Amino acid sequence: MSDPYQSLFIANQQALAAQPEKAVVNFSVESRGEDGLHRKVRIREFTVDVDEPLGLGGSDKAASPVELALAALATCQEITYRLHAAALGIPLRDVSVQLQGTLDLRGFFSVDPEVRPGFTDIQGTVKFDSSASQDALKALKESVDRHCPVLDLFRNPTPVSIAIA
Repeated sequence: MSDPYQSLFIANQQALAAQPEKAVVNFSVESRGEDGLHRKVRIREFTVDVDEPLGLGGSDKAASPVELALAALATCQEITYRLHAAALGIPLRDVSVQLQGTLDLRGFFSVDPEVRPGFTDIQGTVKFDSSASQDALKALKESVDRHCPVLDLFRNPTPVSIAIA
């Protein structure tokens, strides 16, 4: 039985190769305050709550932005694993990613100008439910590490311009 994502992946590859001008897509979000540090983020037709833990001034009503960044990386990795496994013909019943990021709050709270406000490192593990060989899973990991959009955001500085409205 073929993987249902294999034909999707191949069809997208072929379509984007034939019409590269259609390959560039834009994503957008809009965030607004609820109360205190609690925010509501509109993403297409979805709403996501964001907050900070009590110890950082929030009301602990939702995950924090840095936790959501880790969640974005973990889920993007899992999705990329799923699609690239299908494209490579690697049997993959399921995949899970666990991540932990270290943050030095001195950067966020402007205590030390030498300390960056973002993660100093992120470490994790990926677990496969697969009958594939270790060599195949290693090749899959290399493909995912090259093509995961959120991993690319963490590894490579992306130009960001935020203007005052």
